[in-house]
Amino acid sequence: MKIHKILILLCIALGFAFSVQEKETLPDGFIYVKEIIPDIDVELRYFSSHNFVGDTITGYKSNTLILTKEAAEALKKVEDELQQQNLCLRVYDAYRPQRAVNHFMRWAKDLNDTINKQEFYPDVEKRHLFREEYIATRSGHSRGSTIDLTIIDGNTNEPLDMGSPYDFFGKESWVAHPDLNSTQRANRDLLQKVMLKHNFRNYPK
Repeated sequence: MKIHKILILLCIALGFAFSVQEKETLPDGFIYVKEIIPDIDVELRYFSSHNFVGDTITGYKSNTLILTKEAAEALKKVEDELQQQNLCLRVYDAYRPQRAVNHFMRWAKDLNDTINKQEFYPDVEKRHLFREEYIATRSGHSRGSTIDLTIIDGNTNEPLDMGSPYDFFGKESWVAHPDLNSTQRANRDLLQKVMLKHNFRNYPK
């Protein structure tokens, strides 16, 4: 079986996506994901202020999910399989332009701006976020085949308990973190299993 070069950051809501204005022409090979997965739940955190920066990130113009066509088609297989268990995907990020990454870099240089530290990186010094690889100067998201997501209950629309929130910078969000209860471990295992089955691979941290 061909292994697609598709990545996921399992930030344990296991989560990132660039959004552009509707109807804007996309580069060859990219599509609006809702064109083939119309019922996928999209909550692009970088189009909001509910993220580690605390502000809308440069390049995010709407809550519109974009991926390469290959990645979107693989993601549809994941969604179809989960729906057989009355579960669905919620996507927090996918395609991300380099200018968004540049916004992260500018933010990281201002060591006094720690408005959301308690929620997203309580135990990591801001000046160490790049060194400890929670933020990168160049992101795989910019290639359009990396996606941050979680699983939600089809009845309640509530995310399954993964043991840590989306974009949490700490070992609690590492895939193999040992201090998980049985439910959290089972939920992480389910997400990994179904994504790996359809040729995604995860980022262990």
